Amino acid sequence: MGPVTIAARRRSLFWRIHFWAALIASPFAFIAVSTGMLYIFTPQIEAALYGQLERVAPQEARLPLDAAVEAARKAAPAGFEVLAVTPPARAGDAVRVGFGPPRPGAGAHAGHGEAAAATAAPAARPGQGGERITVFVDPYRGQVLGSQRDQDRFSEWARRLHSRLLQGESLRWMIELAASWMLVMLLTGLYLWWPRPGQPALPRSGARGRAGWKQWHAFIGVLLGVLSLAMVLTGITWSKYAGENVRALRDWSGQASPQAPARLHSMPQGQQLSYQQAWDRTRALVPDAPPQLTPPRGPHGVWRAGSADRRHPASRFDLVLNAYDGQVLYRAGWDDQTAFGKATAVGIPFHRGELGVWNQLLLFVFAAGVLFSLVSGWVMFFQRRRAGALGLPKLLPGAWRAAPPVGVVIGIGMCALMPLLAWSAAAVIAIEAALHWRQRRA
Repeated sequence: MGPVTIAARRRSLFWRIHFWAALIASPFAFIAVSTGMLYIFTPQIEAALYGQLERVAPQEARLPLDAAVEAARKAAPAGFEVLAVTPPARAGDAVRVGFGPPRPGAGAHAGHGEAAAATAAPAARPGQGGERITVFVDPYRGQVLGSQRDQDRFSEWARRLHSRLLQGESLRWMIELAASWMLVMLLTGLYLWWPRPGQPALPRSGARGRAGWKQWHAFIGVLLGVLSLAMVLTGITWSKYAGENVRALRDWSGQASPQAPARLHSMPQGQQLSYQQAWDRTRALVPDAPPQLTPPRGPHGVWRAGSADRRHPASRFDLVLNAYDGQVLYRAGWDDQTAFGKATAVGIPFHRGELGVWNQLLLFVFAAGVLFSLVSGWVMFFQRRRAGALGLPKLLPGAWRAAPPVGVVIGIGMCALMPLLAWSAAAVIAIEAALHWRQRRA
């Protein structure tokens, strides 16, 4: 058996696997990419939808942050407690105060007036029924601009549409299945495109019909390969089944992000820091990153602060302060992150288009390219398929035995990491075995 024969058998095998990957992934990938294109422009859409809540006319001086929180409490549902406060990052920003239903023991350990809030507003308010809400307050006038259930925001709706088609957890597996096979499609497509003698890497002008579709399908797929790899891998990190394996592997390898110790607490000594004092203390420690503040729960609670701006991953931080004197109990920033933590801190906001307009435009071009690859692949399939035939790419005899060892190892590793890929691959192998048995009997 000469090397050309082995190369031909391997190529037929990769064509076959590439076809199966496209067959399985295409419907779900088309939905994921289409809904993702909508999600890309979330900042602009939300600015148009919620500008009257989020933006204010700047004045000479802001009121203390506590005044805004107190105004928000009066507009919150009865009994709801403050979960987080996002002070204004810019002069025209509103204060955002997040509320949620009382947690176990909240009545006994409520801090900063949560217990009194139970009688501050009537029960029939937005957010009743165990849902979190955000109240927006003008930081200059102390005026409540409105409130909103977190689940009603466009970004939340678009996220649920993109990741689970608004169907809760029941359809989440479909997007994970698509991401798994898109990775297979990407790797096999790269192998098939890899230039061979007499085959140029760049598209040739003048090609028509299936040949024209084929060269542009391959070229655009490879051109977007790095982006595709980044998008698929970051999507897999927060998937349900493969994501659990990724996180387990991360923890096993010591790449988990640093976490504040669970039992950090404050010893009562006078009055707890006010919201304004906690904000001032946080800005003194981390002056270049807009914070989100989480108030202490009860006399032994602590102030917690973290970055409220996803556009600058290197500015992310976690801070825990003594509730009474502002002493730093825990602090972690970019330099304390693991390599995996840094990769996800950049990769996930990039996947969501949160790093700026350049990020959004790049993702839009990427999504358009993926849609072209999906559509052109099916155009070529129907151009090749003969009437009455399945249209499967021809598999040369001995193709499976010609699989390169490196490819086998990569395939086994991917299946071990991505359970849905393993189960669906087993189904594909069973179908292939049935087709082979039928062909031998014919």
